[in-house]
Formats: sequence, structure tokens, C-alpha cells
Amino acid sequence: MLHERVDNGEPETRRGIRFERSVHLSAQKLGLTGIADMVECELKTGKLKPVEYKRGKPKPTAIDEIQLCAQALCLEEMTGQTIDEGSLWYGQTRHRVPVVFSEELRNQTLQIIKQVQTLLASGQTPLPVYGKHCKACSLVKLCQPKLFEKDRSVGYVKGIFDS
Repeated sequence: MLHERVDNGEPETRRGIRFERSVHLSAQKLGLTGIADMVECELKTGKLKPVEYKRGKPKPTAIDEIQLCAQALCLEEMTGQTIDEGSLWYGQTRHRVPVVFSEELRNQTLQIIKQVQTLLASGQTPLPVYGKHCKACSLVKLCQPKLFEKDRSVGYVKGIFDS
């Protein structure tokens, strides 16, 4: 429901801003591809702003901001312009949060991109770790983190024979 309007891809213009939905992004230099939920374009200046829609509420970590910053880095490579800010819209709070792409956020985003590239190059898939965050994850059925929880059978069998 939240992404229904965003995912339909229909652009519109209101108050001097063009709203492009489901925008395909890529950055060859960073090895990234993806789809931005929405990119706003200020018609007078041509200034672009990525907008990401989230089902829940703002998180204690910067992971949403990092995702949005990665989208901005793609837009920068694709267009040659500097993207200074974007927005996160949270469905649970029905609130839009502005995000400034500071040097610190950009460096953090680039560091995570490098870590992911290193992980992919290693050919090793890390075991998933089940946590609170899994409940709201769209990939939980693919990931199946509960299947890989710590095997307690050894301790159980040992406990039987030690008693």
C-alpha cells in the first residue's frame, strides 16, 4: 500500500517540482545499481533530490540515511551534478525527514559499499543473524534467519548424559 503510488512510475508536476517515481539508478565507478522510490527535480534550477519511502519509523542507526546517500551518489555519477540533500518519508509516523549528505555520511556510505564489495568478492555468504530488525524486513522469507540460529542439540545431548 505504501509503495503502490511510488511503484506505479507515473511522473507528475506540482508547484514547480517534477516527481519522478521508480527511477533506475546506477554508478559504474561504485558498482551500484538500484531503483529510487522517487526523485524530485526542481524545474527552475534542475536540482535533484532522492526520496525514499519507509514502512516504519526512523531507526536508531543511520542505515536509511546510508541507503539514501548511495542513491545520491548514483545520481551524481549519472548527472554530473552535486546532490546536497534528500528525504526519508516514514509511513508509521507519516513524517518526512530531510537528510543532508555530509562528508561524514558520504564517507560512511563509501565505506559500507567497499565492505559489501569485499564480501561479494570473497564468495562467502555470511550466516544471517535473527533480530528485531527481521520482523520488518522484506527479505526475511528468502533469508530465513531462524533456520541458522545456534544449534543447541550438542548442549542438549551433553546435558542428558551429564545428569
